[in-house]
Amino acid sequence: MAIPWLTALKIVPWGDVIEHAPNVLKAARKLMDRQKAEPALKTGTDVDMAGQSVPSLGELQNRLIAAQVQLDDHAQTQAQLTETLAALAEQNAQLVSAVETLRLRTRLLLWGMAALAVAMLWLGWH
Repeated sequence: MAIPWLTALKIVPWGDVIEHAPNVLKAARKLMDRQKAEPALKTGTDVDMAGQSVPSLGELQNRLIAAQVQLDDHAQTQAQLTETLAALAEQNAQLVSAVETLRLRTRLLLWGMAALAVAMLWLGWH
């Protein structure tokens, strides 16, 4: 059985979501800035060659080129993921802001409806 939307929305701790949204956005922006600031590649990894014959210089160059291409692909993928995370955090902040606005408008509408009901009852008695 599916949870009705209103019940699901009431379960979400909107106060916590609203409170933490700016922090999430700041963290995503810092991650994106740090990603841009770091050098694209770091070299100097050791490979365990025990038990293998010594490869030729050409084979080592081919492996190095293949590893460089793979590292470039991973760096590009990581940069795209970082940008996506920042965009999602921005959208989350906008969503939280919109939800808060809707909550305030709903409260105002309910108070207006209550005032209208009281006015109608008062007019009915007179």
